[in-house]
Amino acid sequence: MNPFPVPSVCSLLSVVVFLLSTAANAAETFKPVDCEGAYPRHVQGICTDGEEAIYWSWTDAIVKTDLDGKILKKVAAPSHQGDLCYQGGKIYVAVNLGKFNQPAGEADSWVFVFDGETLTELSRHPVPELVHGAGGMAYREGRFILIGGLPPGTDENYVYEYDTKFQFIQRHTLASGYTLMGIQTVEYADGSWWFGCYGKPAILLRADENFRFTGKWEFNASIGLACIGPNQFLIAENQSTKGIGNTAKVRLAHTDPEKGIVFDTQP
Repeated sequence: MNPFPVPSVCSLLSVVVFLLSTAANAAETFKPVDCEGAYPRHVQGICTDGEEAIYWSWTDAIVKTDLDGKILKKVAAPSHQGDLCYQGGKIYVAVNLGKFNQPAGEADSWVFVFDGETLTELSRHPVPELVHGAGGMAYREGRFILIGGLPPGTDENYVYEYDTKFQFIQRHTLASGYTLMGIQTVEYADGSWWFGCYGKPAILLRADENFRFTGKWEFNASIGLACIGPNQFLIAENQSTKGIGNTAKVRLAHTDPEKGIVFDTQP
């Protein structure tokens, strides 16, 4: 006798219906929006609580908006605030107070923690293992994953794993080849890790759950990448205008088997 019960057709259909309804709910909850205001520095990352707020890292400020992009809270923060993630009512931001993309010893890498409701700073945690500068982070199943800078000539990227108290667990090597200034954003979705990188063109990387490299495409997710449902993302875009400053928006996107991630609609 098979010790593992075979799922019935009804149970399989229930799973399909659940996944489709989840995707539909994400599509109904989120839409393309502009972040209110203009800022001296460009946007570095985005995340969401999944229900009513989008959080934007503006290099030297953290901004919380509603789903229409209207500012709810805004706080100044030391540069360089990088990519960020939401977990358990708190915002976690990868921060480098030193230099990026230099030999070990010149970075000053931290995780800053903010209250998700008020944006009050709650704590700071050193993450010195990111010797080239902490640039972004994500959360999955009791682990924080951090990424960051990379000196020129390095033919691989590095991913750093921590527990919930920011005790270092291990460094993973991502066999991606060199990407300009390392990795800027990171997100987990549907069995894969996704990484946004600078470049001309910008580069999107993918790895499996164990950080084995599985794909590389020309797509710009380097300043904001947030999963909002099965195979669905918000992607941030920044525009710098002389005399005004930097503005940003988010667009809806989804995974594609051949192109990695593509936008739902063209601008």
